[in-house]
Amino acid sequence: MNQLSFQLKGSVVTAIVLELYRYSRADFSAELSAKVRQAPMFFHQTPVVISLEKLEADVPPIDFPELIALCRDFGLRPMAFKGAPAALGDVLEATGLVLIPAGQGGRAPVPEPAPPQVAATAEPEVVVRTVVEEKLVHRPSKIITRPIRSGQQVYAEGSDLIVMAAVSEGAEILADGHIHVYGPLRGRALAGVRGDVQARIFCQSLEAELVSVAGNFKLSDSLRELTWKAPSQVYLQDDTLHVDAL
Repeated sequence: MNQLSFQLKGSVVTAIVLELYRYSRADFSAELSAKVRQAPMFFHQTPVVISLEKLEADVPPIDFPELIALCRDFGLRPMAFKGAPAALGDVLEATGLVLIPAGQGGRAPVPEPAPPQVAATAEPEVVVRTVVEEKLVHRPSKIITRPIRSGQQVYAEGSDLIVMAAVSEGAEILADGHIHVYGPLRGRALAGVRGDVQARIFCQSLEAELVSVAGNFKLSDSLRELTWKAPSQVYLQDDTLHVDAL
């Protein structure tokens, strides 16, 4: 009987997205150094996707091998470029990193209003009322009743995550939907990991190393100035991550 040498499986890997707007070695190094100092253990050996979707059009040619080397000098591990312009395809492929297409999501285009028409005769005014309904998303829930220890990862794929105990420092919880923690949240919590901007994080005591909704995150240094050790919710509004007391 033949025995397989390996097996391919799907998995979830937490990666930081670094949105690059412009690049100079001095500025990039200084800004990245400041970020890493905020949470050195979090950034150590962390996978990074370098997004070029918002790269300014008139920037000088970028030394991408130098940029990658700087990331590695600070402990980050670049794994891919996302949303690269076609003109940079050959240059980026030479770095050995994966090329990921730009996301296809986003807001639906707003149709331009039709030009006003001049009526020959007066007509009764027609009042049109537009009713906007929010789409309700119904998901199952994954319920965890035990504490989540340091080094453990729990992912609620296609569902909300409910944790009925503490999440320790060094632990990581992820969900495609909302996250509820009925205990201290001391590790990392990432909601809406597949891009759901309506996802939220709720916890009884916010003491997290990191919270993230749809890729937008805050680190513990920022959280300490907000609702530290208090019942809290984390959500996105106008592309900004908010942390409010419950």
